Amino acid sequence: MGRGGRVDYRQLKAFERKLAKLAGADFDNFCEAAAKELAARMLGKVIRRTPVAPIDGGTLRRGWTIGQVKKSGSIYGIEVINGVDYAQYVEFGHRTRNHEGWVNGRFMMTISADEVEQQAPKLLEKKLYTMLKEAFDGD
Repeated sequence: MGRGGRVDYRQLKAFERKLAKLAGADFDNFCEAAAKELAARMLGKVIRRTPVAPIDGGTLRRGWTIGQVKKSGSIYGIEVINGVDYAQYVEFGHRTRNHEGWVNGRFMMTISADEVEQQAPKLLEKKLYTMLKEAFDGD
């Protein structure tokens, strides 16, 4: 009926070690690094889109910064901020000084955020693939 045979469990044991290595991976660091990378990409895009007014010599463009990564539950957040007081008026538009006209917004943050949001899945997939590759290829 049945045949006797031998089974080599070495590959299965090696796979088990790789899974244990992956289970010990620091996912908080992974998520934090991913958030920082996405914020850095957004910062680069928004800075390039920010107009430089001759009157201020680039104050608005230089005003962009990245905050700290904050974790709330399983969500990681990071802010891209411009503390210049008139940034929102350039972003969304405003009335002219004489209140008779309108200056259209530049939407430098809005457009940049939309672009990064479109790119995020592919970037995150690439980072995750790299992490998994290191766990399974490295010994």
